[in-house]
Amino acid sequence: MLTKNTRIHDLLAATGLFDDKLLETILGEARENGTPICKAVLEGSEIKEEPLLEKLAEITNLSFQRLKEVEIENEVLEKLPTKAIFQYNVIPLAYKDECLKVATSDPFIPGLVDALRLAAECRIRLVLSPTEDIETSAKKFYGVGAETLDKMMEDGALDLDDDDDLLKQDLSELDQEASVVKFVNQIIWEAYKDRATDIHIEPMEMDLRIRYRVDGVLHETPMPPQLKRFQSSVISRLKVMANMDIAEKRLPQDGRISVRIRGAEIDVRVSTMPTVYGESVSLRLLMRGGGLVTMADLGLNDHDSDMLKKMITRPHGILLVTGPTGSGKSTSLYAWLHTINSIDKRIMSAEDPIEYEMKGVNQVQMRPEIGLTFANTLRTFLRQDPDVIMVGEIRDKETAEIAIRAALTGHLVFSTIHTNDSASTVTRLLDMGIEPFLVASSAEGIVAQRLVRGLCNNCKQPVELDDDFLKEHNFPIERLAHEGPIYEAVGCDECRGNGYKGRTGIFEILHITDEIRPLIIAHASAADIKAKALEHGGMKTLREDGWDKVLNGVTTIDEILRVTEDDEIEEA
Repeated sequence: MLTKNTRIHDLLAATGLFDDKLLETILGEARENGTPICKAVLEGSEIKEEPLLEKLAEITNLSFQRLKEVEIENEVLEKLPTKAIFQYNVIPLAYKDECLKVATSDPFIPGLVDALRLAAECRIRLVLSPTEDIETSAKKFYGVGAETLDKMMEDGALDLDDDDDLLKQDLSELDQEASVVKFVNQIIWEAYKDRATDIHIEPMEMDLRIRYRVDGVLHETPMPPQLKRFQSSVISRLKVMANMDIAEKRLPQDGRISVRIRGAEIDVRVSTMPTVYGESVSLRLLMRGGGLVTMADLGLNDHDSDMLKKMITRPHGILLVTGPTGSGKSTSLYAWLHTINSIDKRIMSAEDPIEYEMKGVNQVQMRPEIGLTFANTLRTFLRQDPDVIMVGEIRDKETAEIAIRAALTGHLVFSTIHTNDSASTVTRLLDMGIEPFLVASSAEGIVAQRLVRGLCNNCKQPVELDDDFLKEHNFPIERLAHEGPIYEAVGCDECRGNGYKGRTGIFEILHITDEIRPLIIAHASAADIKAKALEHGGMKTLREDGWDKVLNGVTTIDEILRVTEDDEIEEA
């Protein structure tokens, strides 16, 4: 049993996991730097936490317990104050016979048992559990930033449910309120750790819901139940950070935050929208100077990659990317620019917003309120002697006309446009009022794309699916004999239980060939253009490219059906 008189060195040595000299060095450095013992041991050696805790549990007659499936009653959770939970990284598990069972990842914290005994006013029995298990359980049962909200409630800070109360506050005090600042930073940091691309703060009637979008799918984040009381202060803090008008609640607003949290530089695009129960805030996380992918990272097959590389190295023409919001269009454009960016090319981009900063590229942030629009910027670009022009998005006829004429006068132009597939992009441009001969002579290629979640390689498992189901969705069953198998998502600690980790693209590339150009001039339908491209251009549809990735074990059939359902209807 672990007692006050037991030497920490002797306990760790008794595990048989350490060289005595190394152990002396680690413990000496821990004492000198004030580092927690278990943290110092794990950082100073190659020992993993789980086997270390299992050995310690055996030696000290304590229990070792994983917390993945553990459910804890509210009465037990209330036995310890929230501050103690996060200060000592512990969590209460059960209460019986006036004894509280508490999980910890470091039994060597000085005065731990005594502090917990005073806080809970009962006997304490320690259980050893991995740090990640405790942190995950604390977030699940108490919510993100629970200790910060407790501090706010103790201080009576910024309980601003009433609009009138908000207007009476000194705004400088609001900006400097440490607890609110800390809580907002915790929300952003948790999203960053979870690889989230968006944070949605949504006022409901009885609570304030916060959701993160991870790998394209929204997940509700556990939040303390008292968060609704601080709705106005949290939203006001975000508006102050984004340089918005804090008193204006009737109109939507847009802003931007640059924040540094624990060494990570994060740019955040902020948008507010008034709703029935208060302002809804959406945050888009942009990793400054990081996260830039290359062509090899996009998920293109060899044929499509070679075709695209030829298109993006041509001296002139226009190349468009299409897809819904959040389908990775901007990422593809940046990957193309990264590939061709060299000292002998002058590259200029008009963006709204600038999502990634690229060395060697002249990037211009659009500001429509002062007349700096895509169309006006494009006109100026043409007087700047560019070789390559990137336009963030073609939204209207004026921008489309200038981009196409730039492509016809010796410039290579990249841009995005919102359509369902590659062929319908042609009809979209014609509907805008662009002359068919201009589209036919300037367009080099159109790339439709979607993002699908990639399977977690640690836990994916082969699955056999019913042939009728596969035939119903036109899956190439005949390929299963020499390709495959098909995998399903399972879930493990590495992927946080959802079976997926990361995302990859599926693509449909329409190469504007000499067979396609007459159809464009003749105002042919999107279906006719698509049929001709499938017949002569070697094009694969989004779903066909998806089936390739299913057979390669990259993703699941469910994911392909989720993002290409509309394409199936169009192809039928």
